[in-house]
Amino acid sequence: MLDGMDLPPVDERLPANPEVITPLSEVGTYGGTMRRFLSGSNDHNSILRFVSPQGLTRWKPDFSEVIPNVAESWEVNEDSSEFTFKLREGMKWSDGEPFTADDIMFFVEDLLLNEEFYPNAPARFVVGGETMTAEKIDDYTVKLKFAAPYGTFLTELATPLAQEPVLWAKHFCKQFHPAYNDNVQAMVDETEAVEDWPALFRLKCGEVEAPNRWANADRPTLDPWIVTGDGYSAGSTQVIMERNPYFWQVDTEGNQLPYVDKLQWGVAQDAQAILLEAIAGNIDMQARRISNPANKPVLSENMEKGGYKLYERVASNSNIMAVHLNHSHKDPVMRELIRNKDVRVALSLGIDREEIIDIVWQGQGEPWQIGPSKSHVLYNEQLGTQFTEYDPDRANELLDAAGLTERNGDGIRLMPDGRPFIFNVNFPGVEQPDWGDALEIIREQWAEIGVGLTTSSVERSIYYSRGEANEHDFMVWGAPGGLDPTLSPRDVVSIHPQASWFSIPWTRWYLSGGKDGEEPPESMKKRLALYDAFKAEADQAKALDIFREIHQIAADEFEFFGISTAPNQWGVVNAKLRNVPESLPGAWMYPDPGPTLPQQYFFAE
Repeated sequence: MLDGMDLPPVDERLPANPEVITPLSEVGTYGGTMRRFLSGSNDHNSILRFVSPQGLTRWKPDFSEVIPNVAESWEVNEDSSEFTFKLREGMKWSDGEPFTADDIMFFVEDLLLNEEFYPNAPARFVVGGETMTAEKIDDYTVKLKFAAPYGTFLTELATPLAQEPVLWAKHFCKQFHPAYNDNVQAMVDETEAVEDWPALFRLKCGEVEAPNRWANADRPTLDPWIVTGDGYSAGSTQVIMERNPYFWQVDTEGNQLPYVDKLQWGVAQDAQAILLEAIAGNIDMQARRISNPANKPVLSENMEKGGYKLYERVASNSNIMAVHLNHSHKDPVMRELIRNKDVRVALSLGIDREEIIDIVWQGQGEPWQIGPSKSHVLYNEQLGTQFTEYDPDRANELLDAAGLTERNGDGIRLMPDGRPFIFNVNFPGVEQPDWGDALEIIREQWAEIGVGLTTSSVERSIYYSRGEANEHDFMVWGAPGGLDPTLSPRDVVSIHPQASWFSIPWTRWYLSGGKDGEEPPESMKKRLALYDAFKAEADQAKALDIFREIHQIAADEFEFFGISTAPNQWGVVNAKLRNVPESLPGAWMYPDPGPTLPQQYFFAE
């Protein structure tokens, strides 16, 4: 895409005041292709984590605080309800067109406040029941306004899903919006598998967390590298990204970033294939899909032959694997059982976590539920450790007391309607084969308490679609919130439309202001109200106290359970690749390795 492009001098491609990045170790040199791997056709977040985030704010590399990013600076009014962002004058999109306040106004006025595009505005832009509005001060200054205080807004903007204000270039994307193009419906009619203009818009311009974000090479971006050719789509065997010639950061000597010319993403069909590529030295920097602790020995053994080193990915999750029971199950009999706390406690007591940790994770980890790590200021012992002991006798007593006394010929308890009490569960085995191993052990352990379990591995997109459709008995996923409990509270408050697995309908109720979904019980409604109060609270001490109350209610409810603390993980880095930290936070809300600024990585001679 960039070959042969007639570019103006670099000074004319940079903002008047580009951000100056101090390289981790040394000023780099240009050139080279960095090789990474995706797992299948739905691993778009691997690209997001590496190329992004390019939001208005970002995390410092150590995850300690939020700093300016696309926004050069900001001012906040006294009650934290208005945020005035100063943009970088002369900053440009990857096609050379100016990036200005008009692009942010386009997002707010033409997309966020448009009910056709957003029937329910994302919760991160809603406070006090009202959606964010915007005011253009001048070409490089914009004010984002809320109906009530929003003390956590700057932090929210640093998370991976809050990049919308600077995601869409107005000059390009307006052609897919009916307010700017009278022929949009004709474009919809001519495009296969698109039913309306919002779908057409998302197809052509992408969205924050979807494969289509990386599918259209013509879409302007603020990222350090941009896709070429057919981008990333179903059937891709390779994705190539090239340096953004208008990228807005420079090093301390004034050299425009990024240093590396190209990113080459191979597409593998399973984690084992990616592991083999890593061992062979065909990956230049990656932990994703190969960071399972079980892989560390083989990765260590092959370092010299593969020409790579290992780097540490410090775990931020509270649990490496959690069992997210579906409290809004479509089957009323199963739903009633899941909503019985004694049943949930029995299921937890029926798991020998030590055995699973020893066999699946080589003894790395300790029995754990969910919630902040012991080192965190919000640590709640009850939330983290209750019902983690293995006690099948007590589990059997609780299940008997719940009325599940009859069993079939296989020893499985019968539900009140006579059907066997069996959980049918999917898991994303391509990405997390260890979860399949753990589930097999749980199946054997639960047989001792008369509970059945069947499992099957499915591709991630199918896994997510079934969860979002509320078709799961329980979902298996890691539990966030070990080091980032206030950033990723989806397991204690039902706020995430794709990952608050214990009740997606409760989440829809919350996000729609009670119009959709299922009204949650009083306990959850209280937590949602507390969460709204937390977001509004500018006083950090008071905000933490609010979250302590949320955690205590969640501990008392015990809605689902975990298996083990998340051990630190390991990735590979080419021995010639410089400015890569030896250790970095591993977190979706961070999201690693993006805040370490891969645009300052370079290959030494």
